[in-house]
Amino acid sequence: MKTKYIRATLFCLGFVSFLACKGKQPELPPVVEQIAYLSLDKATANQLDVTSTGDHQYQIQTTGADPYIHLIPLTSGLTDGNVVLTFEYQTTSSLQHFQVFFGSPINEERSLKTSEIAPSSSWKTLSIDLGDQIAKFNWGKVGDFLRLDFGDEANITVDIRHLRLRKRNEAEEKLAKERELFRQDDEALNEEITAYLSKSYPAEVVDVSVSREAITIRGTVPNGESLMLAEITPYEQLSRVAKFENTYPIDGSQFSLSFERYIERAGFQYDRALSAWAVVREGNPDELFSHARYANDIQAQWGLPAQSLAHKKGLGGFSANRGFIEDLDDLPIGSVTVNVTITSFIYLDARADAYVHEYGGRPYYFDKAKIDELDQTFRAAAARNIIVSAIILVQKASECADPSVGRLLQHENYTDDAFFTMPRLDQAESLNCYAAALDFLASRYCQPGSPYGRIHHWIMHNEVDAGSTWTNMGKGRPLFVFLDNYYKSMRICYNIARSYDERAEVLGSFTHSWVDAAPGGDYATLDMINGLLRYSEAEGDFQWGLAYHPYPEDLNEPKTWNDGQATFSARSPLVTFKNLEVLDDWIKKPENRYLGTNKRTLWLSENGTNSRTYEEKDLQEQAAGLAYAWKKLKHLDGIDAIQWHNWIDNRGEFGLRIGLRRFPDDEEDPGGRKPVWYVYQAAETEREDEVFDPYKAIIGINNWSEIMKEVSR
Repeated sequence: MKTKYIRATLFCLGFVSFLACKGKQPELPPVVEQIAYLSLDKATANQLDVTSTGDHQYQIQTTGADPYIHLIPLTSGLTDGNVVLTFEYQTTSSLQHFQVFFGSPINEERSLKTSEIAPSSSWKTLSIDLGDQIAKFNWGKVGDFLRLDFGDEANITVDIRHLRLRKRNEAEEKLAKERELFRQDDEALNEEITAYLSKSYPAEVVDVSVSREAITIRGTVPNGESLMLAEITPYEQLSRVAKFENTYPIDGSQFSLSFERYIERAGFQYDRALSAWAVVREGNPDELFSHARYANDIQAQWGLPAQSLAHKKGLGGFSANRGFIEDLDDLPIGSVTVNVTITSFIYLDARADAYVHEYGGRPYYFDKAKIDELDQTFRAAAARNIIVSAIILVQKASECADPSVGRLLQHENYTDDAFFTMPRLDQAESLNCYAAALDFLASRYCQPGSPYGRIHHWIMHNEVDAGSTWTNMGKGRPLFVFLDNYYKSMRICYNIARSYDERAEVLGSFTHSWVDAAPGGDYATLDMINGLLRYSEAEGDFQWGLAYHPYPEDLNEPKTWNDGQATFSARSPLVTFKNLEVLDDWIKKPENRYLGTNKRTLWLSENGTNSRTYEEKDLQEQAAGLAYAWKKLKHLDGIDAIQWHNWIDNRGEFGLRIGLRRFPDDEEDPGGRKPVWYVYQAAETEREDEVFDPYKAIIGINNWSEIMKEVSR
């Protein structure tokens, strides 16, 4: 047999040579690509069950709210260019998101989250380009691994197969190059903004005063220069303007120019109280000769009375339609926050049952039923002299009541997996729509006698230091690119509200991050508020303050006194209930005051301690957390108030039970008062020590003075 086999082989080789000599090429066997499929590491499964159902095929059943699994670590370095994670899937239920973590370490900063994954009853391919993250995290070495998170719900079945990393296709390569160009441009813009804020200019706009019908700008310029005053609208990017469209000649070294407040521009009756003003020298391009300056003095339509806080106790997420309104009196409450999602009630076109409000020369329409609900909430507060902060939120386009409003106000770089969007402000129509919503609210809730209630403070958006999650204008935006948009949003609201109420303030909303970005965050709070100070110094101060969220380090863990990253240094990574002294120290520093003299408002506008369950031990630990926070708070006079959040346990808050009351649909005691409710009621009363003292044992102290610390600089 062996001899026959050798002869047959030689004959075949000779025949192939013969064909080659005759000019014919033999058909070679097809090249089969060797695909290196990725495997799931079943031992790492968390809150999911995984079963192998075939070659490179798995069925996953989620069993909790945090289902994830690791892939087997790399045994060789990542092949160059294999950066697209690809697999086929089937599922009868949608996944709220799919998240990839780049281990190790595992943390939110080293992850990429997709938007919702739609259900599919047939095999569907999902491809996720990980190239940017692989480069950023230097991932792909031997031992590196990926963690895959399958949404945040139990009882979802997902089949996946042929999980692998591949090279980009032509379309993906094009998108990757576009992203890189965008990133480079973003970095250049960030450098332009920081250079502008740091620069000293020879001229200065010293005052911008706004009356009902006119606006007056005063300033100084160097002798002998031929200069112009330029008007810059919010939808212009100052550092990118080559030729200013609206300029006016300056005569003399000191100037005072007055203009009509309202002017026809870009199809609207534009309010120049929203503009900034700068000295420029005409050229090719025009040259800035001063920082831009916004209005520092705005004549209010009404002289509304000052209103003082009765005490520091407040509620977060207040709404009259949630029930239990008696808590305002029984606790009692001195301040509340109210979520005002403007895109849930504004329309561009006429509709039945709407309030009509004209702004910028055109009508806007506001859903009557939703506004009447707000009226009830604000009136309930006004009747009790409660100070109100409205939290201004903008939904993504797909959630807006009017899709046309969504197209205008969703930021052009918004990514779909975030809760809210930064308002789009780079075009006149978007600016006018946003301003119209704010003007409607200010005109209604800043009136003499407060017939509909009153808004005292305007909290601008939510947790902007975690901007990509909560107030999104894209992921990974450089600090000052993001902050520039946020600052403009604050300025627009402030100038509109001040046109009705000379006491109106805006507050910036931040997580418990301080020197370090919080887990899942984008920026450190201290960097952001120091950035706001730089804008105030360069472009004129305005009365902004802080709406801070000093949750415990782990929101699930009520024993905040154990927070490891909350130190008593001015450079603490986080500020939680444990080290509120750091916030108090910052807000009192002279260099951080409004106009150098007035302490800025500081509200703890969203914070609470959690009860993991309704078992007695967990309820007592939650109550101890409040007792601990309150005893600190009452001795820190730089902190004006706390708004306990959430007022009532909410099923939509990621499994947390941080309310003073139980879930309204709790089977045992719907909406029942938890021990923490009674602790809050006793705060600032003669019964405070009687109610609070038993919690010393849980905290591990003998005297409340033990929890107060000095801040090291």
